[in-house]
Amino acid sequence: MSPSVCLQEMIRVIRGARTQGEERGVIQRECAAIRAQFRQADSGGRSHNLAKLLYVHMLGYPAHFGQMECVRLIASSKYSEKRIGYLGAMMLLDEKQDASLLITNSIKNDLSHSSQHVQSLALCTLACMGSAEMCRDLAPEIERLLKASNSYIKKKAALCAVHIVRKIPELGEMFTPSSFLIVLNSDTLYLHYLSHSVPELVQIMKNLVTSGYSPEHNVAGISDPFLQVRILRLLRILGRNNDAASDAMNDLLAQVATNTDSSKTAGSAVLYETVLTIMDIRSESGLRVLAVNILGRFLLNNDRNIRYISMTSLQKIVQTDHTAVQRHRGTIVDCLKDQDASVKRRALELSLALVSAANIRSMMKELLLFLSTCPPELRSHAASGIFNAAERYAPSQRWHIDTILHVLVTAGGDVRDETVPNLIQLITAASELHCYTVHKLYRALISDIVQQSLVQVACWCIGEYGDLLLKGECEEITPMQVTEDDVLDALETVLQSHMSTPTSRGFALTAIMKLSTRITNNVDRIRSVVSIYGSCIDVELQQRAVEYNALFKKYDHMRYFTMSYCTVILEFGCRSRLSLYFNIHDLLLMHILDNLLLFSYSQ
Repeated sequence: MSPSVCLQEMIRVIRGARTQGEERGVIQRECAAIRAQFRQADSGGRSHNLAKLLYVHMLGYPAHFGQMECVRLIASSKYSEKRIGYLGAMMLLDEKQDASLLITNSIKNDLSHSSQHVQSLALCTLACMGSAEMCRDLAPEIERLLKASNSYIKKKAALCAVHIVRKIPELGEMFTPSSFLIVLNSDTLYLHYLSHSVPELVQIMKNLVTSGYSPEHNVAGISDPFLQVRILRLLRILGRNNDAASDAMNDLLAQVATNTDSSKTAGSAVLYETVLTIMDIRSESGLRVLAVNILGRFLLNNDRNIRYISMTSLQKIVQTDHTAVQRHRGTIVDCLKDQDASVKRRALELSLALVSAANIRSMMKELLLFLSTCPPELRSHAASGIFNAAERYAPSQRWHIDTILHVLVTAGGDVRDETVPNLIQLITAASELHCYTVHKLYRALISDIVQQSLVQVACWCIGEYGDLLLKGECEEITPMQVTEDDVLDALETVLQSHMSTPTSRGFALTAIMKLSTRITNNVDRIRSVVSIYGSCIDVELQQRAVEYNALFKKYDHMRYFTMSYCTVILEFGCRSRLSLYFNIHDLLLMHILDNLLLFSYSQ
């Protein structure tokens, strides 16, 4: 992107960025060009560059280096530059910064300007970010403008007066009438006063909706959308927990929701405020459904910002209006394929909230497909949400196990620590699926040992149900002809792989030891493997190997009983979310082994 592009082109390029890194790169290059042009003496493009910088600031990036440029443009005699300068001051300056004091004299001069538009800029800026010191200096000017014959200036001067009184209450006597200020200074009295004005507000809003074309207030075919938004926000406050006020505005809200054109941004803004008002007051059920349908239409908008705020609003109401939101499930799921990461995150959260017993199979199919292609930063959240939904709505134990195994194969490195013991507990409880599960996990283990959570569950399952694997008989799945050597090779691969974590190696070593009680032809091989890890650099793994080796040497007659007892202890331990390997030392079995070793050494 060329540094000299116009604001519209810069916005197009930024919004077209597919990743946050690409967006940062575009903004950094543009900010560097803006800094360089600010340092030049030529002021021809200063307002153009400041406008671009303000957009950068709206996206959340640093723009403080434009503060002094705002001061220079405010002092300009050109209205186009002065307008951008005042806008920049309202966005980049606040009363705590010294730079704000530099514009006090410019504001004072502009309050006496012959043009009402220049006066308006100064009044808006003072009302937005005027400090106590600025308000004290400029209060006489505001008092003078309150008496002006121009209603346009008088309204903005009144807003300034409110800001001044809030900053410096003792200046309230300067402005009249006093009763007006009492209402402004008391939120409770203010709302009580306005609650009786709901019919008048409703009528004003109806006039705006039904009025003809007015070039002075019309924006993209919408009559004064800014005023409509303000009135809707006020109605939302007044109708909250108020049955009478809510009833008075129901017909109006239905009329606005039905007749407002959403093809333009102005219309979308009015409709969005209408939806928020409907959802916040005590509205009728049919009106709430209409509001949800409006949000559903927003999901089809090409503007990703509109799609984002639509899903944010749906997320807030999905629990109270679940059925109405469910009607737009297909559109919401399609948003999972959006290029924008923020839209994807919102779509994921909303999709997970829409999962129910009635749609668990279809929704889980879409979520698992999303998990396989989603960005790394969303994978953990997606996996966690899938686990919760599967646990809550699983139609069968086999489906539940298959779903979790699918997640472990796809994103095993991004799941929570408790996933492994939870899955082991689920497998243990499904006794009729032990053969099916051990065959499926063995196939997954020999295919890929990268996903460590999957490796740990597979090792545990092979150690527990390895005899079922060796039988080669399974009705639920096509059985594999597996030999004892094949099983031991797979577990030794885990022990020797550089990708295996100490936890996974611990699972594999314990699984090999358990198999010593379930196979007959390779006990010597198992004994050899265990003895090798008796000198392992990992202390925990070494301790387990030494203890297991002691069972072979001095307590071989107790080995079958000990490893069977280990199974029982571990199954109970996983229910209390204990680690199936490292916390085994806290269990009774390891105390027995330790005592046996101490007794052996003492002999």
